[in-house]
Amino acid sequence: MMTVRLPDGKPLELPQGATAKDVAERISRSLAKEAVGAIVNGELYDVFKPLPEGAEVRIITRKDPEYQHLFRHTLAHVLAQAVKEFFQEKGYDPDAVKLGVGPVIENGFYYDIDAPEPISDSDLPAIEKRMHHILKRNLPLRRYVLSREEALARYRGKDPYKTELIQDLPEDEEISFYEQEGFTDLCRGPHVPSTGKIPPFFKLTHVAGAYWRGDETRPMLQRVYGVAFRTKEELDHYLWQLEEAKKRDHRKLGRELELFLIDPMVGKGLPLWLPKGNTVRELLVQFMREEQLRRGYQLVTTPHVGSLELYKTSGHYPYYADSQFPPIELEDEAYLLKPMNCPHHIRIYAARPRSYRELPLRLAEFGTVYRFEQSGELHGLTRVRGFTQDDAHIFCTPEQVKEEFLSVLDLTMHVFRTLGMENYRARIGVRDPSSDKYVGEDAKWALAERQIQEACEEVGLAYTVEAGDAAFYGPKLDFVVRDALGREWQLGTIQVDYNLPERFDLTYVGPDGEPHRPVMIHRAPFGSLERFIGILIEHFAGEFPLWLAPVQVVVVPITDRHLAYAREVAQALREAGIRVEVDTRSERMNAKIRDAETQKVPVILVVGDQEVAQRTVAVRDRRTKERATRPLEAVVQDLVARVQARA
Repeated sequence: MMTVRLPDGKPLELPQGATAKDVAERISRSLAKEAVGAIVNGELYDVFKPLPEGAEVRIITRKDPEYQHLFRHTLAHVLAQAVKEFFQEKGYDPDAVKLGVGPVIENGFYYDIDAPEPISDSDLPAIEKRMHHILKRNLPLRRYVLSREEALARYRGKDPYKTELIQDLPEDEEISFYEQEGFTDLCRGPHVPSTGKIPPFFKLTHVAGAYWRGDETRPMLQRVYGVAFRTKEELDHYLWQLEEAKKRDHRKLGRELELFLIDPMVGKGLPLWLPKGNTVRELLVQFMREEQLRRGYQLVTTPHVGSLELYKTSGHYPYYADSQFPPIELEDEAYLLKPMNCPHHIRIYAARPRSYRELPLRLAEFGTVYRFEQSGELHGLTRVRGFTQDDAHIFCTPEQVKEEFLSVLDLTMHVFRTLGMENYRARIGVRDPSSDKYVGEDAKWALAERQIQEACEEVGLAYTVEAGDAAFYGPKLDFVVRDALGREWQLGTIQVDYNLPERFDLTYVGPDGEPHRPVMIHRAPFGSLERFIGILIEHFAGEFPLWLAPVQVVVVPITDRHLAYAREVAQALREAGIRVEVDTRSERMNAKIRDAETQKVPVILVVGDQEVAQRTVAVRDRRTKERATRPLEAVVQDLVARVQARA
């Protein structure tokens, strides 16, 4: 016999090898009927897996949030079964379909498949229909365990992917399988008890290529993606969100609005800023520069490369070697495309002796850095190989850390508020105690982690703590911003660093005349300018606020005889600092207005006979929906005021 404990602490005696199903049956028949899994010592189990001796067990039903993970995981198996049936109907042997992995992901699941024919998006409705049929049949799942030899014998010569997965398992790991009406898959679980326990509110969304185990030298499999929810309302909302996201895709809008391009001849992941996109970029840089100067930062500029020894000293090489471009060998020297700005700023600090009277020293730079992202991970502006950070490094005394951290929090929150991103939270990354990737003293790590949390509490910023998310040299705080579609993006980052000053032996002379070790704070409110702008494009659906719009006003003359006044209007706006264009084409007025609206220009000013005679303009404001004829001077004053207020 064995003993487990229920959530109320009550012990329950069961036979050895008992499962969560046995626990539920002992509690009540109704619970046994509703049980879909269990939380066992904090880990999600299904009702099939044997419980360990002394386990704390909480039965979960379809009302619990953990249910979602269970049914999404089982849907991945249902997808694989449906794909096998789909190709079997085409005349293929079931073993012709080879399976990779099929995990749960955010909002759904996927399965990597090596099929005898390409799976296209047009095949998905038929596969989805088969999946619904499998759910309706309410097929019971069965879990069983095989020895390593038996498991390998099952797949050897039939499925190289499953064979490799088994061979890579630790020698002492249990090798489990799940079966549903003849379909069997190698899997750790957990799963729902039967396919009838899966809500029918799912959809296969698309097919993409995926290298086996993410390795570009391995076979390319087809990854079939699906989403799944508890209710039809949740699924419908998500699908609406998906369609809206397609309309807002910054890659699509970047082309249509002529903001940026990525040219294969220039290189993958290396964006080219077109005039309109560069205007947005420069306005953000100007905004941040003004804020930094107002807050006591000093601006510096550093090279795009650095010696390999610099990054060995900092620890960035070899810690991040896999994500860096290879070193450049020149005679007896080696250089690296700059992956980080901090070592360069450290050398500026170390260029001469420093006194406590100079601290805090705040060095800021819009520095371009380079990371070798895998081709499959590149995505428009949000995952690139060359990007510019609004990077700054604050060198301060230990006593100044909290005040400086609070000041950086204030700057970052001001940036988000100015850009209309009011919905955000903090995520604090701390060490994973079981990992050896971190450097530095335990006491200093603990102090930094505590100071970050205290600063958040002081400003009332909601935060979560994520073990293992820290940088190798110190804990960090990431801002997680929710956009107009409710999606979350990780943006600004702040890090407290007690380690790099040690590695570079940085000092300052204290009031006692003795050398002391400064503390570094790394911060980048935008993070990557490229990524930030990509997210802004999608957040605003390309409709930038007036102060940030590449073209703020288009003047539309109704006919050619109004051109002279249209140019006069544009000149008045230009002299006031407004970015303006005149549509001089011999098109109809409505076509000109439509084109300006397609380009998402905030303000359109139409001029005709009446406006020329009265020195007015007919205003069409995209944001305020204003449709009115107003004196030109008043419109200029209003636009200037809105731009100055960054409205």
